[in-house]
Amino acid sequence: MAKAAKTSKKNGRKAILTDNSLGFFRSYINNASPVGFETWGQKLWIDYLKPYVDTHYVDPYGTAVGVINPDHPFKVVIEAHADEISWFVNYITAEGLMYLKRNGGVDHQTAPASRVFVHGKKGPVKAVFGWPAIHTRIGTPDQKEAHPRTDNLWLDCGARNRKEVEDLGIHVGAVVTYQDGFDELANGNYVGRAFDNRVGGFMIAEVARLLKENKKKLPFGLYVVNAVQEEIGLRGAEMIARRIKPNIAIVTDVTHDTTTPMINKNIEGEVACGRGPSLAYAPAVHNKLLGIVEQVAADKGIPVQWRALSRSTGTDTDSFAYANDGCPSVLISIPLRYMHTTVEMLHKDDIEETIRLMYETLLTLTPKTNLSYL
Repeated sequence: MAKAAKTSKKNGRKAILTDNSLGFFRSYINNASPVGFETWGQKLWIDYLKPYVDTHYVDPYGTAVGVINPDHPFKVVIEAHADEISWFVNYITAEGLMYLKRNGGVDHQTAPASRVFVHGKKGPVKAVFGWPAIHTRIGTPDQKEAHPRTDNLWLDCGARNRKEVEDLGIHVGAVVTYQDGFDELANGNYVGRAFDNRVGGFMIAEVARLLKENKKKLPFGLYVVNAVQEEIGLRGAEMIARRIKPNIAIVTDVTHDTTTPMINKNIEGEVACGRGPSLAYAPAVHNKLLGIVEQVAADKGIPVQWRALSRSTGTDTDSFAYANDGCPSVLISIPLRYMHTTVEMLHKDDIEETIRLMYETLLTLTPKTNLSYL
């Protein structure tokens, strides 16, 4: 049996994460799961989740679902998204270099001199974002030619003509992911690419594990959903919400840590890693369901932070809230630094408290929970 992590020094509670669960988290982050190609990561996720659910399935576009009490008519969803930002090979030059298109909201300014994998027909091929030395770049520092743009970034895989590229199995449309993986920093901080939002997939799987290991019986059907294609328009959540037709949805995603330089708190509010999950007021967030989550946090001593969001949350909450005849939905976010880069950073305590908040909320809900506004 895997050993549990040590008691948290911060709050004195027994830690949730185990050596086994952290091992899965590491492998899950290190595995590629780009938009439209999430199958690679979904296989890992389903294999981890299987012991903790009654049944599971995958929809036609790759959204993975584990179900507890599948025959119950009242349905509650806990959801995250599985996809990560990436690139597509768009054009291969006669000299064997590759130009790209975005696949999701990848930040081109962080790309130069990064290492990547090009996922071709013969398997991953190592490559780099080439970038001229500072001594040789065309243009002065204040001219656009000296700065990275999507149209002047290229990949170099060591090939020196188009045929050598194609012989490696690389083709137009091959997806490109960064090589950077999971690592640990000081004071309980983790760093890696694609915490947005595979940390969410990890957390909802841990909620299912806790329910199973603690022998909790839920008075409803629970659907543990790891959706695809969030990064290009919440598409996976849109499809699966129509299929499941849930009565309640609890969505988890990342939100911005706003305490670093170059972020305006007047606009973005104040949320910080290490201070607990973030709850949000937003049109798509159901006020009464949010009140229940807030009360659970207060009763269980779970620290929370707050954000106000405008027209949309920008998360799968929007797809669930407005699906079918309307689904009471709430967003529970985990603070993240450096979103959409290869060095996304979050705190272990926030992972545990976010898992705890979802778990305790589920134990509070019943089919008779009053979510009526009148």
